[in-house]
Amino acid sequence: MKNSISWILRLAAAIILLQTLFFKFTGAPESIYIFEQVGMEPWGRYGSGIVELVASVLLLWPRTVGLGALLGIGVISGAIFFHLTSLGIEVQGDGGLLFYLAMVVFVCCAILLRLFWGQVKEILPFF
Repeated sequence: MKNSISWILRLAAAIILLQTLFFKFTGAPESIYIFEQVGMEPWGRYGSGIVELVASVLLLWPRTVGLGALLGIGVISGAIFFHLTSLGIEVQGDGGLLFYLAMVVFVCCAILLRLFWGQVKEILPFF
């Protein structure tokens, strides 16, 4: 049961993180707008995209799920912070979709971090 739930959460978080990479790396107008609003264009767009790519790979690799969840929480917390402080829940008429997807990633990664906390302690013993 834990394995099935784990895979559902891992896939959900990884798919959401991976699908945004196309927009970030190709310079889609929506992505540029978002990162201009928070004063992080273009380095923030590329940097967060790279971190999201790494987090997704770690989430899908069974031996590093905990680390991927920790990294996923870190990067998505930044997105949630900017939605709540400067972007707003709704960005360019998206009905809040980006914010709600960020919340899904956060919840999935939080549950995964709890399930795989032992992995994090093995990989990063100072925790």
